[in-house]
Amino acid sequence: MTQRIAIVTGAARGIGAAIATRLGRDGFAVAVLDLDAAACAGTVEAITGVGGTALAVGADVSVTEQVEAAVAEVAEKLGPPTVLVNNAGILRDNLVFKMSDDDWDSVIGVHLRGAFLMSRAVQRHQTEQRYGRIVNLSSTSALGNRGQANYATAKAGVQGLTKTLAIELGRFGVTANAIAPGFVETEMTAATAARIGVSFEDFKAGVAASVPVGRIGQPEDVAAAAAFLVSEEAGFVSGQVVYVAGGPTD
Repeated sequence: MTQRIAIVTGAARGIGAAIATRLGRDGFAVAVLDLDAAACAGTVEAITGVGGTALAVGADVSVTEQVEAAVAEVAEKLGPPTVLVNNAGILRDNLVFKMSDDDWDSVIGVHLRGAFLMSRAVQRHQTEQRYGRIVNLSSTSALGNRGQANYATAKAGVQGLTKTLAIELGRFGVTANAIAPGFVETEMTAATAARIGVSFEDFKAGVAASVPVGRIGQPEDVAAAAAFLVSEEAGFVSGQVVYVAGGPTD
């Protein structure tokens, strides 16, 4: 198989780092993209340490010019990117009456605008190569979640974007799917616990008690789903939302 070039956004830590590391282990050359290229060093080392190929790239995915420059850099240094995982995200949680304009705009900008800008830039290479895989990170919060009007809206929008990309790009050999994780142990979920004033351990235990499989998710659980969706074998799976949540969702 010709080595595929993958871009994973928000890959300096958490779910993004786990996905990038898994793809590197699976034989992809991986562009590890985050706001600060220097912050990607750990993920790059995890990939190159096992003989893989990785490149750290810095970009704000909500800024068109930075996205275009980042994708061009990947194409020049690694080759045309045909696999994209849109994982970059931030949290600005608050109840609606307390949520500022900036809280709303920044979350929509990174999650939804960022996924659009990255997909638009990468699809040029995918359509030229007549092959591609796009995986967008949604969330169970897309179904609605108290204190997350901005995040829930962005993640619901990601699902609509995914289905539209699948329709528009399918004839070029490009699939688009979304992964909607439930509670996953990351720095972001630790910040949520701190925001509501409970210890992270108690927070995790409370969530685990409500999950049918009896535990919370790990970044590697999401990475495993992503690894399938970007594989050659997943060519007939497109426009789907895969919930990685330890049980059914409402």
